[in-house]
Amino acid sequence: MPPRYKRILIKMSGEALLGERSHGIDPKIIQSIALQLKEVKGLGVEIAIVIGGGNIFRGVQGAVAGMDRSTADYMGMLATVMNSIALQDGLEEVGLETRVQSAIRVDSVAEPFIKRRAIRHLEKGRVVIFAGGTGNPYFTTDTAGVLRAMEIDVDILFKATKVNGVYDKDPLKYSDAKKYNDLTYRDFLTQNLKVMDSTAATLCQDNDLPIIVFNLLTEGNIKKAVLGESIGTLIRNE
Repeated sequence: MPPRYKRILIKMSGEALLGERSHGIDPKIIQSIALQLKEVKGLGVEIAIVIGGGNIFRGVQGAVAGMDRSTADYMGMLATVMNSIALQDGLEEVGLETRVQSAIRVDSVAEPFIKRRAIRHLEKGRVVIFAGGTGNPYFTTDTAGVLRAMEIDVDILFKATKVNGVYDKDPLKYSDAKKYNDLTYRDFLTQNLKVMDSTAATLCQDNDLPIIVFNLLTEGNIKKAVLGESIGTLIRNE
């Protein structure tokens, strides 16, 4: 079966890299993700990735604890660089050629983000990992994922999390939580659902960029999503 999408961007939460740990990175999770991406790459799909940093440091939480918000957010951006380098190592271990591009300058470990270079890497079959968020404080990595997705002209954005879709309330807390198979951006924003921040969701709505939200930790889900199988929750305009 041919893939439905030619070029994708996967927004991964940093927490997805925790595995059974309470902090940091589980190498087994990195290996599992790398093997899934290798299988998808074998279908001829161009893959870009944005990773959060919440498994190491989350800027908002630092600000709540009394840190200067800008300082806390820059620390969060550096956490995404660490996650990106870890994932790059895992991808190269399974034979995938990979480039990390960062919105903040860390030239010894990553290229600076350059749109044309990123697209060229994708066209040459490399997996491109975008680190450093947007490079600016007060913006989430969700927003960074949407911005990069639009800049490199992807077909769809995959938001890969620890849950298997969008619910009307937190399924980890409420056993009667209802899962949505399809949602419009209007309903998503009106109901104030918390899978993605409103800035990122509004950007997707304004630029007609569809999103599929699914569980990254269920092996095979990335391939299923690429093939167009019904998993998770599809969010799009009406």
